[in-house]
Amino acid sequence: MATKHNSFNKGGRPPKADPCRHRYSIKLNDVDNAQFLSMLEETGLRYNAAKFIKTCLFKREIKYVKLDKAAMDYYMRLTTFHSQFRAIGVNYNQVVKHLKATFTEKTALAMLYKLEKATIELVVINQKIEKLTGEFEQKYLKNML
Repeated sequence: MATKHNSFNKGGRPPKADPCRHRYSIKLNDVDNAQFLSMLEETGLRYNAAKFIKTCLFKREIKYVKLDKAAMDYYMRLTTFHSQFRAIGVNYNQVVKHLKATFTEKTALAMLYKLEKATIELVVINQKIEKLTGEFEQKYLKNML
């Protein structure tokens, strides 16, 4: 009762249809190596030199994205600030409803006056942020495009 297994699973990754088998080696002097490394760093493919060499050899287009850490950091902080600003708006609505429902009109107006002062301060801060964001976009983001 022996059964034959015509196919069995060896495991591992399936073989590629057209594997890269041919290998070439070059040597560069210090000047050429420095130029090569600067070009490689500029493209952002610094961990894949083989891909960079192939694209240069066959004159393919190299597409890369430059990320500015300062711009990303500013954008992230602006995003968190925007969410905090929105949360302040929600809390503002809740406070006004609570004041109207809980206190007399005279007491509520006195508290609303203080709240109005704080709101005006927030508006001034928001205007400063918009101004700084405009300056940041003109200085840094326009240069990148």
